[in-house]
Amino acid sequence: MSAPGDAGVIHDIGYQHYEGPRLGRRYAALAIYVHSVRAAFGIGRSAKAKLLPLGLLGIACITSLILVVVSTQLGVTVLSYVGVASTFSYAITAFVGIVAPELVSRDLRNTLLPLYFSRPPQRSDYALAKLGALITAAFVMYAGPMLLMFVGLALSTDEGITGVFTEAGNLALGLLAAAIHATVIGAVALPLASLTGRRVFATGMIIGVFLLTAPVSGTLRALGDGATGQLAGLLNPVDLLSGVDNWLFGEEFVQVGSYGPIYGLTAVVLTAAGTALLLRRYKKVKS
Repeated sequence: MSAPGDAGVIHDIGYQHYEGPRLGRRYAALAIYVHSVRAAFGIGRSAKAKLLPLGLLGIACITSLILVVVSTQLGVTVLSYVGVASTFSYAITAFVGIVAPELVSRDLRNTLLPLYFSRPPQRSDYALAKLGALITAAFVMYAGPMLLMFVGLALSTDEGITGVFTEAGNLALGLLAAAIHATVIGAVALPLASLTGRRVFATGMIIGVFLLTAPVSGTLRALGDGATGQLAGLLNPVDLLSGVDNWLFGEEFVQVGSYGPIYGLTAVVLTAAGTALLLRRYKKVKS
């Protein structure tokens, strides 16, 4: 039996209403984007999380330095900046296959999406912020080695400031090609990653789409004559991008003949379809 005076006491533990500025939907989407870019490279996380993304970036940069040394010794550029984008694309797909599930699968598996969608960000904001972050991360993987190449080739040119400007123009074309590659690869990979909360399955689907179609495309390009061989690159996303490079920049890794506009149109349609599927996927996710 409680004694008189033992009634309960309400303690003030300091909870207060938030009275600061409401930064709104746009700021929240930007925060998701920035956090996702950092997560792509393991920034702010353990050394183990940084190992794969930064290791792949380091290998790409070392390869570009080797290209600079060989080009300097031979006196000719062995691989252009656009050629770097075409050549590195298969390695970038491995990077995207690891990073894309990291960006979306964890939220699905831990059922965190209801927390996001109960706040100002809309479902489309979340999906587009994640897609933008993946494209940015892939672009960095292309741009980093290209910038190293530019520094090396610009410093070793025998043509003075004219040679530096020439290299800068070539670098701009390479960065444009890198932006196209990163956009298409991101638009293909992220919808696949968003289908499952298990990262290993998501990685398997992404790698499967990019790698399993490569032998089919390569065989048809090697054996097919005329239109069959020139259109076979459409079957594989990386060959498709090499075909776009041929059409836009004249890099002949994949022969496209007069079908260059078809390669360009296919890349646009693939990007639009991937983005639409991603938005549709998050429209149906339970919250």
